[in-house]
Amino acid sequence: MRARLLGVLSAVALTTAACGGSGGASPPADGSSGGTSGKYATGATFTMAILEPGDLNPLMTALSDPRGVDFFLYDTLVSYKDDGTVLPGLATEWKTTATSAEFTLAKGVTCADGTPLKAEDVAASVNFIADPDNKSQLLGLYVPADLKATADDAAGTVTMKVKTPDSFLLRRLASVFVVCGKGLGDPAGLKAGQYGTGLFKITESVADDHYTLAKRPEYAWGPGGASGKDAGLPDQVVLKVVKNETTAANLLLSGQLNAAQVIGPDRARVEARKLFKSEIRLMFGEFTYNQAKGRPTQDERVRQALTMGLDLAELQRVATAGTGATPEGLSMQPKVCPGVTTTALPGFDAAGAQALLDQAGWVKGPDGIRAKDGEKLDLTFIYLTEHGDPGKSVAELLKQRWAAIGVQTTLKQLTSPQLAGVNDGSMDWDAGWIQVNVPLPSMMVPFLSGEGPPNGANWSSIANADYDRLIGEAATATGDESCAKWNAAEEALFKKADIVPFADITQPLFGNGAEFGRLGGSFAPSTIRMIAK
Repeated sequence: MRARLLGVLSAVALTTAACGGSGGASPPADGSSGGTSGKYATGATFTMAILEPGDLNPLMTALSDPRGVDFFLYDTLVSYKDDGTVLPGLATEWKTTATSAEFTLAKGVTCADGTPLKAEDVAASVNFIADPDNKSQLLGLYVPADLKATADDAAGTVTMKVKTPDSFLLRRLASVFVVCGKGLGDPAGLKAGQYGTGLFKITESVADDHYTLAKRPEYAWGPGGASGKDAGLPDQVVLKVVKNETTAANLLLSGQLNAAQVIGPDRARVEARKLFKSEIRLMFGEFTYNQAKGRPTQDERVRQALTMGLDLAELQRVATAGTGATPEGLSMQPKVCPGVTTTALPGFDAAGAQALLDQAGWVKGPDGIRAKDGEKLDLTFIYLTEHGDPGKSVAELLKQRWAAIGVQTTLKQLTSPQLAGVNDGSMDWDAGWIQVNVPLPSMMVPFLSGEGPPNGANWSSIANADYDRLIGEAATATGDESCAKWNAAEEALFKKADIVPFADITQPLFGNGAEFGRLGGSFAPSTIRMIAK
């Protein structure tokens, strides 16, 4: 099982005001265990299994595979440790409120081509995302729709302001990669991972095979003061595209890979080797219904019935080989707003599901398939090839359960690049397993409200008035009151079966011959340490 996760993998932290400081990201970071720390190697190559990332443009994509590569190539203004501590990055000082953030940039930052980073580059990166004409997936996710950034190159400062108060403003901006000035004029270059200030730069790209990166020894502005001269860092990184998890496990155990994610049936034999690992709890099983005009699933009764026709606990067991957990809301662990549950989702009730479909006018025919106005209830369920064999098993089980209530289902596997068809509205689908992992409930908003494809990120065309009202109230509230509103907003989605989370997993990234850590839940290249043999 190779799982593609939509959204940045980040831990939750909330800061309304902070100032610069030190305290770097020394490996291994939070959530790591095992392995055998020893003397660090020099001049080494770090080889890691990835899925084909496709378009690497850091100002456009919210997908985790390309962003996972982007962490090697680009920097953010600040970073978060898992305990909520804010670390300096491109910014050495910062002041924030619910409506503004001012950053003072580190001196001497250079781009991969050697040109200096300017404050106006930072402002331009954020303003690009904030411009709705650019159709960035990050608009509303990390960059509020009403944000405006201005720069003072002489002072080396950037000021960002919003009209709508946002208590998560710094945490959201901490996920924005900064692009050097020339990049905004060369989208093809950004697609190829150029114009970054990161610890590494790309030297070779072979799609569907590998990406080779070289360390920048002059790098001195990493999270918490990390630099290219830190002991144990590899001189070269090879990101190897490995589509099959069993293959990845074999390469890892034989020492041909230094890092690989293994979450399926091969996990047990990898765990048995007591290798180093860094892990995080993530949403794995989650599906939505396409509510675009004319779709059967635009009708709430149909969504309720389809959900009632499924035993979500059964799906969870199949998806995770019995190792999963019931999700607690839509954002990642640990939660900034604990207490939300998924109990508002319709429960397993096949008889009740059939009654709802009858009520909605979908009547069973002689062949057992329901129809309405001469059209059969024939749905297309999409899921990803990266969900592996468990994904196929879940899809087949879902098809079987829906057949029992009179629904015909066509299963369609998508490759990661084909998700673009879901985002732009060109894909034919009715229900889909596409999970999202974000650290803050506010980051889910663009996916769950507002315009649908092709103009918005709300790929399921969800229109839930209670959710929209509650997120508006949450945005202007503070503290416990804000969290109560965010939790109620998520429960409003579950009540109407707009989104159906069914399985969390603990996702380990194993290391062999190397150790590493995470910052804010995401793999942090500056924490890689190669172990001498």
